[in-house]
Amino acid sequence: MLVWSRSGRFLVWTVAALLIGVVFLAPLAVILAASFAAQWNGALPSGFTLEHYRAAGTGASGDAVFASLATGVAASVLALLSGTWAALALRAQGPAWSRTLGILFFVPSAVPSVSVGLGLLVAFSQRPLLLNGTTAIVILAHFVLISAFSFGNVSAGLARLPPDFEEVASCLGARPAYRLAKVTLPLIAPYVVAAFGLSFALSMGELGATVMVYPPGWVTLPVAIFGLTDRGDVFSGAALTMILVGVTLTLLIGLERLPIAAAGRRG
Repeated sequence: MLVWSRSGRFLVWTVAALLIGVVFLAPLAVILAASFAAQWNGALPSGFTLEHYRAAGTGASGDAVFASLATGVAASVLALLSGTWAALALRAQGPAWSRTLGILFFVPSAVPSVSVGLGLLVAFSQRPLLLNGTTAIVILAHFVLISAFSFGNVSAGLARLPPDFEEVASCLGARPAYRLAKVTLPLIAPYVVAAFGLSFALSMGELGATVMVYPPGWVTLPVAIFGLTDRGDVFSGAALTMILVGVTLTLLIGLERLPIAAAGRRG
């Protein structure tokens, strides 16, 4: 409901600011303070240290940062390639087939991630395709969980794409591959970039399926954070949490500032 009076707008903005502060900013501020805390026995930390961040760059914590980045990039690239290919293929099949087959991509997102991890663990623990205990099963689990979002973003971009540009290119003699590379993909580039960013962010924060399938030598950041806090090492877990937030935000902000997004909007 729209609020037209000045007092009403002030009240709405005040309530919104309180909700954002309590629900979003306050927990993040507490985690940030804990990541620098040497001790915390009262309402506020009684000492500050950088030791938790120094430890995060070495040993098991440093390996977890690398594992999360490698898994996120690999799974996001695979999800983007398959999602873009599927969206383009279904677009050519007509509305009926596109809606029916498109639902299949969203099935994994409707299933709890723990169930997806358990299914992959059972399915790939026997020959001929034995992936249990390998890095590949972690990447596969992330790919299954994020592919729907890549497909959805690219499909939304294709749905908003006016057909005039592609028709003009065809009338001028452009081959399908040239039309795809020079017309279609550049026009939906902002959606492709958004699909990759969303997929990477989801992969970086994925825990449920990863806990079910990860091998001992490939521990991602969420699993490492869960393990540290479960053992009572909350301060080190907070430091890894802030690293996770920082890496994800840095990538998303970097993708937002890519010139390709502006070029896509101009198209």
